[in-house]
Amino acid sequence: MATTTLQALVFQMRHEASGIISVELRPTTPASAFPVAAAGAHVDLHLGNGLVRSYSLINPGDTHRYVVAVLNDRRSRGGSRFVHEQLRVGQVITLGGPRNHFRLDEDARHSVLLAGGIGITPIYAMLQRLAALGREAHLVYCARSRSEAAFLAEIEAIASASDTRLSLRCHFDGEQGGPPDLERLLAGHPPDAHFYCCGPGPMLDAYERACERLGQHNVHLERFAATSTVPPATPASGYTVELRRSGRTVQVPPGIPLLDALIEAGLNPDHSCREGVCGACETRVISGDVDHRDQLLSKQERAANKSMMICVSSCRSGCLVLDA
Repeated sequence: MATTTLQALVFQMRHEASGIISVELRPTTPASAFPVAAAGAHVDLHLGNGLVRSYSLINPGDTHRYVVAVLNDRRSRGGSRFVHEQLRVGQVITLGGPRNHFRLDEDARHSVLLAGGIGITPIYAMLQRLAALGREAHLVYCARSRSEAAFLAEIEAIASASDTRLSLRCHFDGEQGGPPDLERLLAGHPPDAHFYCCGPGPMLDAYERACERLGQHNVHLERFAATSTVPPATPASGYTVELRRSGRTVQVPPGIPLLDALIEAGLNPDHSCREGVCGACETRVISGDVDHRDQLLSKQERAANKSMMICVSSCRSGCLVLDA
């Protein structure tokens, strides 16, 4: 169930904005290449003390390097603090991925991009790709202040060179006197437009409400962290998981996460965030009534019940069969 990992050299670290640095990673063997990653993809950085954290790539299509940007989050659980304080040029680290649960529809006639703070990372990658394709797009970039807006100069240059195909609207709380009115900022786009947003939880919630009021249906988002603390529903006696490909059967006791039960049974499922936001543990479902608690699958995908994030989701019935 585990995926292939890569070895990467920390080639360059650069200040991008207040509290934000970019990290350029290159293959440890110069003649080798990384897998191609599309806009919206992220990679897992295996850091010190067993930490594994997911960061969005800002350079879609490159195979000779991966570049991520990391905010020194004051609420960090150790990942961003490690990157800022201990990661250094010349070190070799392990990467997982890339994975992409925030895919850009490259055929869309019009795209609307909304970024909040460090959420600019996948949005910046999307903007670069849309510019390369000659597509029409509008970016709304929100941050508390101009000094905290990473890649702003690069984004302004892309927009100015696009012959009006790409437009940019910035909202900085310190200059505007308060938070953005997303319904106003997102209004006026065609009904077939595709909307994308990455940012803090409150912004994403407001974004979903605004898109619903505006009647927009092609709505995509990516979260940094889980929003629900309600434990998944499981039978009082637990449930049984059949792993079809490996021929194993595992009993999951009540109150125990499926991921932990599989690890306890000696298996090695791929995982990272343990919050249902990174997609590392996504596993195909063959049968079973899944209680989905992730932040990645859409309502339609949950109803289809073809996959689940085993770090947070569970089974409501007595038996779950996975393609693992």
